[in-house]
Amino acid sequence: MTRDAVFPANRHALYAQHRYSPAVRSNGFLFVSGQVGSRLDGSPEAALEDQVRLAFANLETILVAAGTTFADVVDVTLFMVDAEASFERIWPVLLEHWGTAPYPTVTAVGVTWLAGFRFEIKVIARLPEGRVGA
Repeated sequence: MTRDAVFPANRHALYAQHRYSPAVRSNGFLFVSGQVGSRLDGSPEAALEDQVRLAFANLETILVAAGTTFADVVDVTLFMVDAEASFERIWPVLLEHWGTAPYPTVTAVGVTWLAGFRFEIKVIARLPEGRVGA
């Protein structure tokens, strides 16, 4: 099987630097790699809330490239450095993107390292008919 990789129009440097695909279509779903608040050069936004907003913007470019939206997201995994201190600051930003109920499933994980970032979001979305992937 050949991977049906999805790349947004403006790829940030991390994809090439770490050799991974932003997303892969398979069996009616889109599996999106963890997205961080990375500028195009791969550097992080300084403020936590700005990192979260940029991570969502990066995620949205991938969803759009695959022909999906946040409404198609069914599963979310959040990774946070210092989760206890970060969670309440991050949550209002996340709610800006969820839309209305029913919401996607969410798993939040506290981690000690994210390669210089403080937040990462990984999702699985269902693909619209006709874009099912390999």
